[in-house]
Amino acid sequence: MPAIVGAVKVITVSTSSIFNIGDVYSIAPRSTAKTYAGGGSFNTGRGIQIRLTNSKTQVTDTDKIDQPVH
Repeated sequence: MPAIVGAVKVITVSTSSIFNIGDVYSIAPRSTAKTYAGGGSFNTGRGIQIRLTNSKTQVTDTDKIDQPVH
């Protein structure tokens, strides 16, 4: 069934975004990325204290493909 869409105001769409209005069959990314990080890597805030000893991040990926890019 077709979608009926009213007024839409788009301020900005970044290069890594997907913008869709109405019916869609498939949405797939144009690029992918993997991020590996150890313990305490993405902490933010004031006065954070991290004490890690022997931190190790495993990066073995046996399936090779996580998201197909079309």
